[in-house]
Amino acid sequence: MAGSSTPHSNGGAAGEESPSVPRSLAPPRKVALVTGITGQDGSYLTELLLSKGYEVHGLIRRSSNFNTQRLDHIYHDPHATPSADRPPMRLHYADLSDASSLRRALDHVLPDEVYNLAAQSHVAVSYEIPDYTADVTATGALRLLEAVRLSSKPMRYYQAGSSEMFGSTPPPQSETTPFHPRSPYAAAKVAAHWYTVNYREAYGLFACNGVLFNHESPRRGENFVTRKITRAVGRIKVGLQTKVFLGNLSAARDWGFAGDYVEAMWLMLQQDKPGDYVVATEESHTVEEFLQAAFGYAGLDWKDHVVIDKKYFRPAEVDSLQGDSSKSRRELGWKPKVGFQQLVEMMVDNDIELARKEKVLVDAGYRDAKQQP
Repeated sequence: MAGSSTPHSNGGAAGEESPSVPRSLAPPRKVALVTGITGQDGSYLTELLLSKGYEVHGLIRRSSNFNTQRLDHIYHDPHATPSADRPPMRLHYADLSDASSLRRALDHVLPDEVYNLAAQSHVAVSYEIPDYTADVTATGALRLLEAVRLSSKPMRYYQAGSSEMFGSTPPPQSETTPFHPRSPYAAAKVAAHWYTVNYREAYGLFACNGVLFNHESPRRGENFVTRKITRAVGRIKVGLQTKVFLGNLSAARDWGFAGDYVEAMWLMLQQDKPGDYVVATEESHTVEEFLQAAFGYAGLDWKDHVVIDKKYFRPAEVDSLQGDSSKSRRELGWKPKVGFQQLVEMMVDNDIELARKEKVLVDAGYRDAKQQP
């Protein structure tokens, strides 16, 4: 994938422009560069940008395993025979820990917009690898900002923030609420936030922070609590497991749909002036309420299947997060479309179907029915 394309080489796929308009007179595509493109948010953002006519370039880390599953439905092998529906998307190897790779990618792609979604984003894991979390999540953002600043082309920059930055500050939390991070991940995100503000104020960069509250989907990683729950519901429903092990059930979060939230990211970079925005549903639910909704929708009683394991409790807990997104609603014209119950049902439906497919493989002896971690 790396080095397989030249700048803007994939624009103008057949069927996307009127035949009566000469290519030289057609309006140029906007070009976006997305870090973290293989993640939940990256895949939804890529779909949105492609639907708006963008050419999208994504940065991926080298791995011995393919990790592009969330993009498989839109990725087109550059060696395959071109087709009319070939999406204008390319992937390039780079890493937030390698400044030279970031500068090289920007010089090669020359994007109009840069979306920094990449991070070591798991709160619990950040306690186990704090140095790496800080290097990628905080200093990685700084490296990318510096590459944007030094670029020969003006670019608009989006930095993905997190409601975890508010930590122990009581809800509701807005753009003016003080940060009180309670994990290495949250502290790293706070640093990335202020780096973005500093580069905006010091160098005049069009740089925005999106402080997104928890956003979920069927594409959420399976070691995040919401997806861990819905995966367990599916596997329990078809008989592949009986128990799921969880931590603090009283923690409250403001959960929305990731597909809604990426629209807010894009809207931030379409404004006349850069700014910082909280994106949230303004509703808060506990983990126990999520359990009740997910298991109840599948006709199960969560109390029969949930086991509390102390290893899943955080060293410093964040008790309650609930966003005040009035600025985003007022200035961006954004509001969530998917409600809490609809989100839960969407995830459960997906994971019951996934578990049914998994069971076919288990029953045929092609796969072990391993307990969910």
